[in-house]
Amino acid sequence: MGYRRGGGYRGGRGYGGFRSSRPAPVEIGKEYEVDITEMSRRGDAGVAKIEGFVIFVANTKPKDHVKITITKVGSGYAVGEVVKSGASTTSETPVTPATTETDEE
Repeated sequence: MGYRRGGGYRGGRGYGGFRSSRPAPVEIGKEYEVDITEMSRRGDAGVAKIEGFVIFVANTKPKDHVKITITKVGSGYAVGEVVKSGASTTSETPVTPATTETDEE
């Protein structure tokens, strides 16, 4: 019997990539540190991956290293927003040198 019409041997929509039958390796509200590796097809978000699971992060670009919070988990993808970013991100205000005065006293 094995072969099913439209689904192949695996059945269903087995088109490769992350399998949604596995639980997502990320959770809503948790923070993760990621590297943005590419842009989304629409060009409106950077793409990071955790264990092969795609995460879309707005206002980022390839080579950015950012800390994100997951805001949505869908079937095979998640959406995150930047909490803290590394030095290569240009979407934030540049950090001032450590020699400037602070109001900590």
